[in-house]
Order: sequence, then C-alpha cells, then structure tokens
Amino acid sequence: MSQNKFRLLFTLVIFTGIIGSCLTPFNFVYAAINTNINATVRITICGNNIKETGEDCDGTDLAGKNCLDFGFTGGTLQCLPSCDFDTSNCTTGGGGGGGGGVPSLSPTAVRLSGKAYPLSKVSVLKDGQLAITTIAGPDANFNVSIEGLSAGNYMFAVYGEDDAGRRSSLFTFPIYITPGVTTNISGIFLPPTIDVDKTQVKKGDNINIFGKSTPDSDISIVVQSDQEYSGKIKSDANGIYLYKFDTTPLDFGDHYTKSKAALNGDLTSYSKVVSFAVGTKTVLKTSKITCPKADLNGDCRVNLVDFSVAAYWYKRPLSASFKSLETERLNGDGKVDLVDFSIMAYYWTG
Repeated sequence: MSQNKFRLLFTLVIFTGIIGSCLTPFNFVYAAINTNINATVRITICGNNIKETGEDCDGTDLAGKNCLDFGFTGGTLQCLPSCDFDTSNCTTGGGGGGGGGVPSLSPTAVRLSGKAYPLSKVSVLKDGQLAITTIAGPDANFNVSIEGLSAGNYMFAVYGEDDAGRRSSLFTFPIYITPGVTTNISGIFLPPTIDVDKTQVKKGDNINIFGKSTPDSDISIVVQSDQEYSGKIKSDANGIYLYKFDTTPLDFGDHYTKSKAALNGDLTSYSKVVSFAVGTKTVLKTSKITCPKADLNGDCRVNLVDFSVAAYWYKRPLSASFKSLETERLNGDGKVDLVDFSIMAYYWTG
C-alpha cells in the first residue's frame, strides 16, 4: 500500500465518527454558498438528471448525444453515476446492443476543482479536519474528489501551499451533501500567498512584497497605514509576483500588507495579512527554516514516521523525555490521543 493511500486510510479511520455536524441546516446548497463565499464558485449536482457545467451527461440527460457521436454504428448510449458517458452498450457493425445490467448505485461524494499555484500542494479540510490533499498541475488547476460521504451538512475549507511553504488563507464554505449524488464545486480560486523581505524598513526605502498565485493573474497589493495604499502587478508564467513598495508616504510604526488576484473575471478573497515596521534602519527578514508543529523525529516533516512514534505512546504513560516533546509539538495535555493525531493530520507534509 502506498504512503498516500495509507495516510488517507489512517486519517479516515482516526476521524470517522469524531466530528459531528453542528451546522444550521440549509434549505439548499446555493443558499449556503451565496452567503459565505467572497469569490465565485459554481455548484452542480451529479444525479439530478440535468446536465450541468463540468458534466458530460447526467442520468437520462445525454446532452443530445448518441452512440453515433462516438464512432459506433448503433446501440444505446448511457450515463455513468459519475456523470461520464458509458459506451459499453454501443455497437459496431450489425451486432445488437449489449444486455442491460444492474445499474450502479450513485456515490455520495463531493468533487472540488479550481485554481491554486503551479505544482502546489492543495489541502481540503472537512469539518476542520484534513480530508485529502492533491497537487495542482503546471497550469495551477486542481481537481480532487472525496467519496463515501454521508448525507448532511458539512463545512469545507481549501488552502494552497507554495514551494516556499507559504500557505494561503482558507477558502471556506458550508454545504449540504445530498445522498446518492456527486456535488461538483468548481471555480474555486485560492487567494495568493504573501510575504515581505524585511521585518523593519528604513523610511523612504522599498519593501519587497511577494508570493505566488495563478500564472498571468492581476495582483492587487494593499498596504494599510493611516490611509490605505494600493498597487497592481502581474504574476509571471510560474505564478510568482514581486511588488516593490516605496515606504516614503508611510508613518513610523507598524503596518501590514495583503494581496488578492484576478483572472478572466474571477476574483479571489484577500491573502493572509503580513506585518512590517517602518523605522530609521532596515532589518532583513531571516529565512530560517521552521519545522512543522507536529514533527516528532526532528526531520522537519510530518509523515508516517511521526505517526508511528505517536502510535507507540497512544494511551500509554509517557516517558519524561516524550512528555516534554508532547507538550511542545502536540496538544500538551500529557497524553497521546485522537486530538494529537488530528494535529498531526493538519500539519502533514508526507
């Protein structure tokens, strides 16, 4: 079994039944989305016999297609529960169509797709717990599915992580999952990552504001002072942006900056906020490596080795040395339980 499959199985086993639904019921998924998301997403339901965006077909709605459109001479075109075409009953030559089989049960699932950063890690949280991770393509597009869900209300969140380890702010939304259908959530546009090159900048000097977004997107930079200053720049083909901000108009003291991206009419919410100070001298930001909180073996990664270490101490009295590590790296209650494993799942690096 691969590490990714083991990790997903392990995580699902750990969290099954722990997180209950405590959300207010929604009449329908559209109502939940429209009141909670700043950026635009598109919702479609696979299983309602209506072909929608992102689907080839849906139930009896074959979008006007038949077997001839796929190079066959006859037969019956069908639609799979995943809303993809099924040509198994199409025929060529004079043969008759295949016999009807037992229809597959439609899965209860959610499929998420959108834009992050080229080759970036994209993580999906379900009710605050890590559900699955994927890697965006070179074009920054990602697509991931979570199956085996029970019907009900969920809170999903998506975030991206660029190659420097900078995380985006969370893209969060509540949704009601309908039994026996696949809910498609497309058009997710993750906010940019952001950082600065100085913790303090001499008044009048430039401070570099940079990060990653979708390639060739329009980046809006905001610097907050007594008044708000803004600028625009375009990300390059790798999604990288760099804005040189002249601090001359800023007062001495603390300030912060944030960014958002726009592409083809779509707009992200704002990034995380990064702070810096304006003073009489410049202090460069050190690029020290910060290990994840849940790293237990000191290799600056959280993976199966760390899970194995924690599993050994699961429901056992902790040694003095590991108790100190548990206090620093896990939840600090002097024992290893499911709460600690949830922390490790959140900080998972693989």
